[in-house]
Amino acid sequence: MKTELNLQALQTQLAEEGYAVIENVLDADQLAQARERVAEVMAHELAHPLAIDDEQHEDDAEILAYYKKHYTVSDAEAQRMVARIHQYRRDNADTRWPVPIHKVSKNFLHLPTLFDNDRSQRVWNLLNKAPDLIPLIEHPVVLPMVRHVMGQDCNLHDFQSTSIGPHTGGGAWHVDAPLGQIAEPLPDFPLTLQNVWMLDDFTADNGATRVMPRSHKLRKSPPWGSDPLEGEVTLTAPAGSVAIWLSNTWHRSGPNDTDGQRRAILCNYNVSWLRLFADFTSTLPAHVAPTLSNDARYLLGFGARAPLTR
Repeated sequence: MKTELNLQALQTQLAEEGYAVIENVLDADQLAQARERVAEVMAHELAHPLAIDDEQHEDDAEILAYYKKHYTVSDAEAQRMVARIHQYRRDNADTRWPVPIHKVSKNFLHLPTLFDNDRSQRVWNLLNKAPDLIPLIEHPVVLPMVRHVMGQDCNLHDFQSTSIGPHTGGGAWHVDAPLGQIAEPLPDFPLTLQNVWMLDDFTADNGATRVMPRSHKLRKSPPWGSDPLEGEVTLTAPAGSVAIWLSNTWHRSGPNDTDGQRRAILCNYNVSWLRLFADFTSTLPAHVAPTLSNDARYLLGFGARAPLTR
């Protein structure tokens, strides 16, 4: 049964507390479709992982060490990240970053698709792989909330799916990129806003997201680590609900102490002048764009980039 929506109250909570949860937004058919599509894409990517190449470069060891230090990844997944960076360079005229990898903008880095030592999974650029999920980015319950915070001309920053695997310890506290790479004090306004569509029930013991209320007003990043913080809130809600938080709200995925996975779709928006995390305009199948609404196309970056000079 859908919850009666009080948009003004939700906007107030988002501004004051830094997060909000709207229960039972998707109906049974919408939820089933999203679950099925995410499961298909995840299964395909598990069965067809990126091949580890045999290239060798002078900074491979540095790149490998970076991923092993910052993410709970297996040796094989770390090697795949090195291979992804090799491919990234080939796609960019073999251009190298002018700074070490730990100083590179997160917008330019591939992040692991398998983490928690291969027990958890992430699918990047989900819209390119499952265009039938595009209606979620302009959902009539969520988009007005997004535009209230980000402005009418906001864009889609990222759209991915995650599965937090069984018996995993949860993620580290963080603010969303690019805030983690900005000197403090952080801006007193969010640069991005994240929506998490819950494909499974979010419970206190299966990896539901933790947030720190009012932390967006502190203008700083959280202390590094995954230990519980006094006053944290666990975002529990039934499947089909959506959680929303500001980029400068401290948050992390919680530990999953159950035998099952906790799946979600992460839909992130940004202010219009910020570089998008994903390049949807060049990766979306050509036949899809004409079928979309003007709002959806603009959110994806069409008509929202530097003009070509002629």
